[in-house]
Amino acid sequence: MRQIVQHMGSGLTEVLEAPMPTAQSGALLIQTTCSLISAGTERMLVGFGKAGWIDKARQQPDKVKMVLEKIQTDGLMTTVEAVRSKLAQPLPLGYCNVGVVVQVGADVEGFKVGDRVASNGPHADVVRVPRNLCARIPDGVDDESASFVVLASIGLQGIRLAQPTLGEAFVVTGVGLIGLLTVQLLRAHGCRVLAIDFDDSKLALARQYGAETCNPGRAEDPVAAGMAFSRSQGVDGVIITASTQSNDPVTQAARMSRKRGRIVLVGVTGLELSRADFYEKELGFQVSCSYGPGRYDPNYEERGQDYPLGFVRWTEQRNFEAVLDMLASGQLEVKSLITHRVAFEDSQQAYQTLTDDKSALGILLQYSSPMAQRAVRSVALASSDHFDAQRPLVGFIGAGNYASRVLIPAFRAAGVQFHTIVTSGGLSGVIHGAKAGFAEASTDVAALLANPAVNTVAIVTRHDSHSLLVAQALQAGKNVFVEKPLAIDRVQLTEVEHAYAKMHADGKGPQLMVGFNRRFAPQVHKMKALLRTVREPKSFIMTMNAGAIPASHWTQDNAVGGGRIIGEACHYIDLMRFLAGSPIISIQARRMGGAFGGVTEDKASITLGFEDGSFGTILYLANGAASFPKERVEVFAAGRVLALDNFRKLKGYGWPGFGKLNLWRQDKGQKACAEAFLRAVEVGVPAIPPEEIFEVTRVTIEAAEQLRRQ
Repeated sequence: MRQIVQHMGSGLTEVLEAPMPTAQSGALLIQTTCSLISAGTERMLVGFGKAGWIDKARQQPDKVKMVLEKIQTDGLMTTVEAVRSKLAQPLPLGYCNVGVVVQVGADVEGFKVGDRVASNGPHADVVRVPRNLCARIPDGVDDESASFVVLASIGLQGIRLAQPTLGEAFVVTGVGLIGLLTVQLLRAHGCRVLAIDFDDSKLALARQYGAETCNPGRAEDPVAAGMAFSRSQGVDGVIITASTQSNDPVTQAARMSRKRGRIVLVGVTGLELSRADFYEKELGFQVSCSYGPGRYDPNYEERGQDYPLGFVRWTEQRNFEAVLDMLASGQLEVKSLITHRVAFEDSQQAYQTLTDDKSALGILLQYSSPMAQRAVRSVALASSDHFDAQRPLVGFIGAGNYASRVLIPAFRAAGVQFHTIVTSGGLSGVIHGAKAGFAEASTDVAALLANPAVNTVAIVTRHDSHSLLVAQALQAGKNVFVEKPLAIDRVQLTEVEHAYAKMHADGKGPQLMVGFNRRFAPQVHKMKALLRTVREPKSFIMTMNAGAIPASHWTQDNAVGGGRIIGEACHYIDLMRFLAGSPIISIQARRMGGAFGGVTEDKASITLGFEDGSFGTILYLANGAASFPKERVEVFAAGRVLALDNFRKLKGYGWPGFGKLNLWRQDKGQKACAEAFLRAVEVGVPAIPPEEIFEVTRVTIEAAEQLRRQ
C-alpha cells in the first residue's frame, strides 16, 4: 500500500510504500476510493513541519517546558537525542477517508465486505479503522460527498454543544471548510446565520448557503455587524471555526453576544479572555472536542465499547451517520466546496496547492490502483545479499516508541544484522526499518518466524502479546529477546517456561533474554564490582519517580499492559536480584490507600527478602514531581553506602579507593544489554541465567497480585 506522511523535522511531505495492515479484532480493513485533505489542519501541520526550530518552539511553549525539565533530570545530550528522534518520526496525514470494506475483523457487527464506508482513516490506499470510527454510506450519497463526513461532524459537534433552537441568530467566525459546513448545518436547524471571514470567495459561498456576511478585511466591524444582525439584541451564539493566534475572534464573540449567549470554540485561537466581557453577560464558553463523545476514549475508539443510546445520544459514529443522512436528504450540499481533484499518485501537487493557494477548499485525492497492487504483505527496504550466516540475523516484531527510539538503535550500535521488521500497521515498520537498515518491512509475523535465514527475533509489542510470541519464536528455533515483561500472569509464564524447557530438553536450544537493561548499566557494573568485596547482607532502597499516566492508558489495563508494576517495576526487581546476587525468598507489597479513587497500584512499595539475609524496598511512585530525578538506587552495606542518581551520577560513601563515577549522559544499559544478548547468541551462554528471568517474572507477578488483593 501507499500512504502520505509529513516529516515534522524537515517539512517534507512524502508518499511511502508500506505493507498492507493486518486485520485486527474490532476493526475494518478498507480499500480507499477517495479522501479529502483537511485544508485547515493539514496546512497547519505542513507549515509546522517547514518551520525552523525556533518557530517550532514558539508554537509549542508547553513542550519547551517539558524539554527543559528533561534536561534537568536526564541531561542535555539525552534530551537532544529524544527531541531529534521525536521530530524525525513522520506523521501520517489525513482523517477524511472513503472506501470499500475488504475485510471485517473479529467482534465487528453491522458491517460486511463490500460496504462503502466513511471513516477517519488517513490518506492511504488501504486503511485499518476501528468500527466505531466508521459509518456505512447510503446508496444516494456518492463517495466524493461522503469524504466530507468527518469534517462536517466536527462542525456538528460544536453545534450540539451550542444547542441552537429554531429562529436563533448565530455567528460563524472563520468560514473555511468546517465553517461553511457549520453554516449549512445551522441553517438546517432553522437558525439565521452571519458568517465572518477575510476571504470574499468563501463569504460568497456562505451567502449561497443562506448566510449574511461580514469581511473585517474590508473595514467592516464584526461586533457592529453582529449587533445589527441580531437587531441590536446580541446574537444567541457564536461558533468559532477560525484558526489564528489572535484573541480577536473570542473577544468579538463576547462583545456581540446577548446576555447568557453561548460561545463554542471549534477551531484554534488565542485565549486571553477579558473577564469583564464574560462576567457582565454571564456568557457560556466551551471548547468542542473533535467529532463528538467517544473521541480520545480508548474504550470507545480502540476497544469498540459503545455508549448506550439512552445516555449518550450523539457519539462520534452517530454524528457521522447524522451527516450522511443530511447528505442523502440534500440538506447538506458539498459539491460546491470541491476546488481540486488530484490523483493520489500526484499528491505532492495537491500539497503544493494547499501551501500556495490560500483560497483552496476541498482538495480531493482520488485512488484508482487495483487492490492487487495495494495488498502486499512485505516491502523491500535494502539488499539482503550481504548477510553473514555465521552471525545473528535479527528480525524485529514491533516498532513503537521504545523500539524505534531506544532498542533498535541499541541493537544497531552493537553491530547487528537486521533482516525483517514486522508491525501490524505496516507504516511504522517502513519508517524505522529504512532508517535502521532492515532488509524488509512486513506485516506477516508467521512469515518471519518461518524464515530459516532469520535466527534471532526481538519482540517489542504490547505486553499481552509477549508470552505467545516468545513461545512461538522458541518453538520455531529462534533466539529470543523480549522487551519486559516476559508475561503478565502466571498462566502466560507457565506457557513460556514449558516452551523453553521443551526446546532445551537435550541441554541445548535457543537463547531467551528479557530486556532487563538496568543490570547492564556501566555504573551498576561498578556497584556490582564493589559489592563483591562485601560478605555480609546488604540493604537496598530503589525509588522510581514514574510519573502519572491516565487510568485509560493501555499499560494500566491489567489484561493488556499488565499494570505498571508488571510492566515497569520489574526492572528494579531484576536490578535488586542482580546486585544482591541471591535468590528472592519473600515478597511484601503495599499500595497507597484507595480513599481518593483512581489508580493506586502505581503508587506502591515492594519489599524483597533474599536467601543470604539481604533485603530491599522498591518505591514505585506515580505521584511525584516531573522535575525530580526519575530513578535513584541506594545500597547500604558494611558501613558503606552507594547512591546512584538517574543513571548519571554514582557516589560512594566510605568506600576505600572509590568516591564517584559520573557520566556525561544518562546510560541505563540498553546498548550493553543488546551487546550481551548478541554475544550470548554467538557463544551459546545466556546473558541472564534463565532461572533468574523466570524467578524475577514470578516475583513481579506475585507483587502485583498482592497489591490487587488489598
